[in-house]
Amino acid sequence: MSIQSTIHSLLPSMSPSIRRVADAVIADPAVVLRQTISELAVTCKTSEPSVIRFCRTVGLSGYVQLRLALATEIGREAANAPGARRFGEDFSRGDSLTDAVAKVRFTETMGIEETLDNLDMAVLAEVARKLDDASRILIYGVGAGAIVADDLRYKLFRIRRMAYSFDSAHEALIGASLMRDGDIAIAFSHSGRTTETLEFLTKAREAGGTTIAVTNTPTSSLTLQADHSLFTVVRETAFRSGAMASRIAQLAIVDCMFVAVAQRSYESTIEALETTRHAVRGKKTPRRQSDQAD
Repeated sequence: MSIQSTIHSLLPSMSPSIRRVADAVIADPAVVLRQTISELAVTCKTSEPSVIRFCRTVGLSGYVQLRLALATEIGREAANAPGARRFGEDFSRGDSLTDAVAKVRFTETMGIEETLDNLDMAVLAEVARKLDDASRILIYGVGAGAIVADDLRYKLFRIRRMAYSFDSAHEALIGASLMRDGDIAIAFSHSGRTTETLEFLTKAREAGGTTIAVTNTPTSSLTLQADHSLFTVVRETAFRSGAMASRIAQLAIVDCMFVAVAQRSYESTIEALETTRHAVRGKKTPRRQSDQAD
């Protein structure tokens, strides 16, 4: 995982003094290359020991290692993202449409790549086994997480898995409270701190269900309530309300979960997909003659 993505994922658990250093690095990673540790401490209105604690929080031994890591990342990302001054750079009022699209492209592409590069295959395999054996699968997310939850429900439903997603927090809590051994609860939350999602997973665990979290924050409250966790690796921008890169990364994990479950019963999966495809074939607009010739 890149240092910048690590900073994003650990941000919610940082103390205020360390958080100020993190915010400064997120806003301008090159500040570490321009300033000494003393200068950065002054910039962040904190102390040199707090800067060192920040370095250790993100897995580095000190400021020199932080400089080296960020210099390497900045150089690599500048080469890969010619449409942006730096990868993950926020959108600005003065951006051309071409620049804005380039930023979306590289933020979302890197989100998928870093998420899948760091995906724990052992956890994914265990999640797939649990889903394959599950009596019922309850899936919940809020906002953009609800879109991702419904996508997973749809995919599992098409291959004969009893999967349900919920439109309201009340329905989600009702479903979670009725869980039994052999039932699975899956929660999607980028921050891992969404109250409704956390309550859903907590209630499901208390009722005896197996709990799975998909989040960007390994240290979140949601992760603590999960028997198994799958992590996205995403750097969201101030356009967070759009939940862009986080949604794309979560959907990538959904596709991996679906494929992992489907491969466990390959022949029946193919048969189910063909059956459902034929069931809705008559509901689609007929192709034009020119299309049929292609």
